[in-house]
Amino acid sequence: MGSAPDTVIIGAGQAGLATSYWLTQAGVEHQLLERRDSLGGAFQDRWDGFYMNTPNYTLDLPGMPYTGDDPEGFLPRTAIVNLLRRYAEKISAPIHSGVDVTKLSAGTDGTFSLETSQGRLGAKKVVLATGAYQVPKVPAAAGKLPKEVTQLHTHDYRNPQQLPDGAVLIVGTGQSGGQIAEELHDAGREVHLAVSTCPEAPRRYRGQDILYWLLETGKHGPDFGVNALTREALPSPAARMACNPLLSGTDGGHDIHLRELGRRGMHLHGRLETIDDGDITFSDDLPERLTTVEQGFNQRMRKAIDAYIAAAGLDVPSQAPAPDDGWLPSEPATLNLADAGITSVLWATGYGLDLSFIDIPVLDECGYPRHTGGVTEQAGLYAVGLPWLTRHYSSILGGVGLDAKLVASQLSRHA
Repeated sequence: MGSAPDTVIIGAGQAGLATSYWLTQAGVEHQLLERRDSLGGAFQDRWDGFYMNTPNYTLDLPGMPYTGDDPEGFLPRTAIVNLLRRYAEKISAPIHSGVDVTKLSAGTDGTFSLETSQGRLGAKKVVLATGAYQVPKVPAAAGKLPKEVTQLHTHDYRNPQQLPDGAVLIVGTGQSGGQIAEELHDAGREVHLAVSTCPEAPRRYRGQDILYWLLETGKHGPDFGVNALTREALPSPAARMACNPLLSGTDGGHDIHLRELGRRGMHLHGRLETIDDGDITFSDDLPERLTTVEQGFNQRMRKAIDAYIAAAGLDVPSQAPAPDDGWLPSEPATLNLADAGITSVLWATGYGLDLSFIDIPVLDECGYPRHTGGVTEQAGLYAVGLPWLTRHYSSILGGVGLDAKLVASQLSRHA
């Protein structure tokens, strides 16, 4: 590895690159360690038909704002990977690829030791920019599926042709589950959905894409006393890893409504509870689940956005909540996979945060670094790019640069 500068950033995805930009502006010598051999972050792990859920004009990386000819459009996976690679080149980020940090520990002299796949490094300051969506979560019940049933986490799903002929059960209806359900349905597959409680949201609200308002409210809401989208307003620490609104960037961007998926012929079920020799049991609370999903946006996000618009005195049209049409599916609470012709199960059950390589007592009960504004309790250790680090936007590409600037300013001040 050779000698290292005083500051090391672990991870060269969007968070690490944005932090690198601000450290370069501050004249702080640093180095990025990226475990992958190629740049592009976790977007490289998404399926072939993946599209960003944030409109192009929000892709405002520090020093490289969006200047394309389709600001209201949504980038596909390959384009966003290439965007991050161009960004790394533009800012001349000092990246070492193929370097996996396996252990981070603190010495008695105030420095850090990094054990890596390429040797040991010492550093005075370390920035954690490893991302939040690291380890695919698969429930223990997956081990009870019949061996003849193909099962994949969405992390490993690529396209409909990857799956054997037959119906597909998707467990989870967050963004990945909803988008892949549409893709499989459009490919002619019969789709069953085990419904989770991820909230629906309108793609457009009060004249703008919903991400516009979430970013604006997160950035400027506190200036007007609207703090509902800040970390301090979360109901619990676990809420930091809650699922994002159910939206899609495909076909120019659109809403995903579970009842509409049902009307289109997909089979909606409650939460998957047990698997017993090919028999699946679902919770019998599907009507309540659908109501929870539909009301999720109204309970916090809508209130925050409306409060910000009112407080800032913005002249924008009002928008009433979507009416509940009352449609309900009539699926049984139990399902035999063979009888239903289900040959594949996709686990759209999200990702877990994994910072277990940190051998420093700085993680809370959720495995999340204890910090204030990205400055952890361990002197010289910082974090950026985690969900709700400071606000709702902290982990998305359109907002990570703001937290990166905050962390870089704190780091450079103590350099």
